[in-house]
Amino acid sequence: MEQSNYSVGLDIGTTKIVAIIGKENEYGKIEVLGIGRSKSLGVHRGVVNNITQTIKSIQQAIEEAETNSGLKIGSVVVGIAGQHIRSLQHSDYITRANSEEVIDEDDLDKLCNQVYKLVMLPGEEIIHVLPQEYKVDGQAEIKQPIGMYGGRLEANFHVVVGQVSSIKNIGRCIKSAGLDLGNITLEPLASSDAVLSQEEKEAGVALIDIGGGTTDLAIFKDGIIRHTSVIPFGGNVITEDIKEGCSIIEKQAELLKIKFGSAWPGENKDNEIVSIPGLRGREPKEITLKNLSKIIHARVVEIVEQVYVEIKNYGHEDQKKKLIAGIVLTGGGSQLKHLKQLVEYITGMDTRIGYPNEHLAGDSDEEVASPLYATAVGLLMNAVENDAKNKALHEEQPMEEEVVFEGQADTATRNTVKKERKSVFDKWSEKLKDFLDNAE
Repeated sequence: MEQSNYSVGLDIGTTKIVAIIGKENEYGKIEVLGIGRSKSLGVHRGVVNNITQTIKSIQQAIEEAETNSGLKIGSVVVGIAGQHIRSLQHSDYITRANSEEVIDEDDLDKLCNQVYKLVMLPGEEIIHVLPQEYKVDGQAEIKQPIGMYGGRLEANFHVVVGQVSSIKNIGRCIKSAGLDLGNITLEPLASSDAVLSQEEKEAGVALIDIGGGTTDLAIFKDGIIRHTSVIPFGGNVITEDIKEGCSIIEKQAELLKIKFGSAWPGENKDNEIVSIPGLRGREPKEITLKNLSKIIHARVVEIVEQVYVEIKNYGHEDQKKKLIAGIVLTGGGSQLKHLKQLVEYITGMDTRIGYPNEHLAGDSDEEVASPLYATAVGLLMNAVENDAKNKALHEEQPMEEEVVFEGQADTATRNTVKKERKSVFDKWSEKLKDFLDNAE
């Protein structure tokens, strides 16, 4: 198959790197053709801190995915997370020169581009500009203003900001691993694409993606993204705590957490004991499961409470902003026993575990439908969508030139061209790519 028929999502996580190759089948579902994963070395709390190691890990995952699928990987869509990510609300407006003409794609682009010019703190860069609602001449709560008359067009935006150096480092790793960077997406957005249904996004829902190094939050209401944040704690700090608390090595701590760990200490009896082999001929250690779950509980409560503070910051307690669908937990950390009950207990909100099978084809591998792969599946979906857009652009190219040369003004042709215009985000990706190429 040529590269244009399939797409690739690459999730560069703190604990693992996953490459997923897939394509859209005739029913509009995603068919996974191959998957590769490697242990992530060189990423700390979602941020690359060792370029050479990260490149090696990326290459390993890519090779495995290529062997698995028999396909060659060229361009990938990558996720970005880390504690340097912050989001802000911003509103902006443009005054249109001619209010006798209807609002079109150009006006929206102009408005979005204006937001990209916002002055950020030194070393920060805007990653996403997501319009929420528009206002036309003071008429509020307009979801889609195209085709309306009006002189003043304003909008509220959800702006996601990240550190330039982190973005550049990711670009550098991708390039050095011999790949092209197709797009960069915020990880909580990717995860939410993979595990949330449209109804949930309408009703109001908070997606909590508990990864190894970070916990990502994305809040939706009325089908629109309202709040995003990245909390610099994840499953790894739980493992650290077990390691310290039980004086064992990390590998053993991780196994203990996965096999016997629970977020609810009341579950275990006092006499349940696990024996862990000592290092190099030392005596084995005995650890009670009660102690183990106490250690886990303390840390999980801390993570959940921090997320809950963010949900409150968004304004969940306000009647109009209520999240009716509650919370969806995903990511590797969501597999911890009794976590769902604990989250419900702390927040008082309905909770379910999110599996990324919402958009996968029916015969997909069981493994891919695990919460572990939520971000990777979301990135793959983003890649499929991007590739489809680019394909449409290429196919429309001659069409566009005809219009320009003959100066036809009939609206049908004009609209076809309009549709194929690049979104602001694609333009930003291109700017970023040039920026990375020049930075080398």
